[in-house]
Amino acid sequence: MTALPAGLPSGRDELVACYPRLERSTIRVNFIASADGAVSVDGLSAGLQGPGDKEVFDTLRMVCDALIVAAGTVRAERYDALRLTPEARAWRIARGLPEFPLMVIVSGSLDLDPTQLIFSDAPIRPIVLTRRGAPASPIAQVAEVIPVGDERVDLAAGVRLLHERGATQVLCEGGPGLLGSMIAADLVDELCLTVAPLLAGGAAGRIAQGPPTPPRRMSLRHALIREDLLFLRYARKS
Repeated sequence: MTALPAGLPSGRDELVACYPRLERSTIRVNFIASADGAVSVDGLSAGLQGPGDKEVFDTLRMVCDALIVAAGTVRAERYDALRLTPEARAWRIARGLPEFPLMVIVSGSLDLDPTQLIFSDAPIRPIVLTRRGAPASPIAQVAEVIPVGDERVDLAAGVRLLHERGATQVLCEGGPGLLGSMIAADLVDELCLTVAPLLAGGAAGRIAQGPPTPPRRMSLRHALIREDLLFLRYARKS
């Protein structure tokens, strides 16, 4: 019988050791997919989730400096404000980090609802990366709107801006279009992928969609398991 991967730790410190902050600037991507590659069930990622996924999700948010997500994902997944638990905030403060990470949304059209909780209940003012010439939007009343790029959002310029503000540990939660654009711009350093024990079938997309690019070689840093969910962490090969 083939040996299974090691179990996903249950303690916070052990989980942080699996998903540590790094000394170098890093863009880490977190996704979940079914065993047959589907990124959603009925259009949402919630149908894929299972034991341990929320713990990894919360740990990655706790250790990051900025969370970046596409406007389409904000709308589809009905994102709430980026509010960490009191324990997570205490962990950050004890390590000299701001109490909350930056919330960063990528939107070329600024088609966002200022009453959505991600804005209206935000503990700190979110950042919206957009393009020059984007239409006027009431979102500027509840977020810092920063144009980077002309015809489309320049993700590399946006990441440089975050680094200049001290956000060197950037977490991306998608969606697939944003991940595809990040891969095309050669920005992704790590991929944290949870594989759900489901055959979803249907027409659900994959975790990345974008222009063709040369393959980037990755190195497997860990493979952990909780019940039947598999937690993989890949890093760019040096």
